[in-house]
Amino acid sequence: MRDDRAKPTTSQTVVSTGIAGLDNLLCGGLPADRLHLIQGRPGAGKTTLALQFLLEGARRGERGVYVTLSETSSELRGIAASHGWSLDNVELCQLHTAASEEDDRYTLYHPAEIELGEVSGEMLRMIDNVQPTRVALDSLSELRLLSRDALRYRRQILALKQFFAGRTCTVLLIDDHSGTDGDAQLESLAHGVIRLDQQSVEYGIARRRIEIVKMRGVPFVGGYHDATIRTGGLAVFPRLQAEARSAPPGNLAAGVQGLDDLLGGGLSWGTVTLITGPAGTGKTTVASQYLASALAAGYPVSAFLFDERHATFVGRAEALGLPFASAISSRQMHMAQIQPGSFVAGEFADRVRQQVEDGGARLVLIDTINGFLAALPGLTSPVLRLYELLTYLNEMHVATVLVMAQQGILGAAMPVPLDISYIADTVVLLRFFEASGAVHRAISVVKKRTGPHESTIRELQIGPDRLRVGAALTHFQGVLTGVPSFTGGMLPDVGPKQP
Repeated sequence: MRDDRAKPTTSQTVVSTGIAGLDNLLCGGLPADRLHLIQGRPGAGKTTLALQFLLEGARRGERGVYVTLSETSSELRGIAASHGWSLDNVELCQLHTAASEEDDRYTLYHPAEIELGEVSGEMLRMIDNVQPTRVALDSLSELRLLSRDALRYRRQILALKQFFAGRTCTVLLIDDHSGTDGDAQLESLAHGVIRLDQQSVEYGIARRRIEIVKMRGVPFVGGYHDATIRTGGLAVFPRLQAEARSAPPGNLAAGVQGLDDLLGGGLSWGTVTLITGPAGTGKTTVASQYLASALAAGYPVSAFLFDERHATFVGRAEALGLPFASAISSRQMHMAQIQPGSFVAGEFADRVRQQVEDGGARLVLIDTINGFLAALPGLTSPVLRLYELLTYLNEMHVATVLVMAQQGILGAAMPVPLDISYIADTVVLLRFFEASGAVHRAISVVKKRTGPHESTIRELQIGPDRLRVGAALTHFQGVLTGVPSFTGGMLPDVGPKQP
């Protein structure tokens, strides 16, 4: 869950950055009328953040200036256009730092010293004329080069800070980490420091993170948080925090007699159910039964598919009498087919949050955990990421169903890609077993924290038109190993067959 958001204890005014997730981390926004440092390697999203900051000011009727020493005005307008933005209400100040070709005419001063003074003077005159309330300076690497040494560079930043002191102006200084000296001193001069990071992985989109290193006088949420840049700008995904929400009455029954008997009446709200077994045992079909039951009770549901196509999932469900197509059309059911490598973990958690908080989803299906891991290359601490998401869903009294495939088909040794059985409140185990010259399916409940459940092993049959759960397999021993021994009698019938 997110860190607790402490309430500000000072009268410090804050201004919105134009990025909802970042404002969330800052408990409202950046301290106003202060100088803030935005750090990050090229491509991390610094320029995008600065543009969103200025555009948010323009939306609020504030004057903004973007001072660029490294990019042209045309390039900035092109960046903005790629996101669907217009910079007509933002003043662009393009400063030239190219040294004169006649450097030998300077006899008492180095050419860079003369140029630094000219660049600084032009920038300050521009700001005096416009009288903005928001300024972005891109980038400090040019000033660092013109300053030639750390002492002169620090004095230049101090002069900028003193120039803006007392003015009604919030300033972003953009630094691309091109320097090796003086960076710690620069951080000490800034009122706040925000660091952007970009990491390339072997497959999929680059992973971006954001960290608020410091912010004087106001509370903020520290640590790394996932971020992405899409058409529309930089998006930041804070760690999840649940708000109190009442639980629906009773349990969520599947509507299949044997299955409800196994689970002691059904799933409890605000719990996590893990359905696991080898491929083909019917894990998704069992999970779909609960989706259909929640829909029949009038609850919105949401399914996130990592392994299966949308059409295949719906088609199989319809064949079993589960009306998913109509539920999707009426928007009672949300279904998302997640493409591998197309998002980061924080973005996925935010999608789930939106379905719960905005869509009112009461049941969430993640199918499968194997696909979830494969779709997030380079994911660190996957168990912790899942635990955070599942804790949030539990606090929101959402019934969560996870599907996880085990490796192998038959036998006792079937490893799993991630051991999350201790996180789950309920564990449903499915198995193949051989009997009477045929392959059968078995289902059992091996764990349920929230109430009693059967300890029996029952046969599971799928189709042709519905799911059936039969009586306990009392005539076999070793069913869960996949190679049972027959103890006598006849294989129990699972009920009448439908015509």
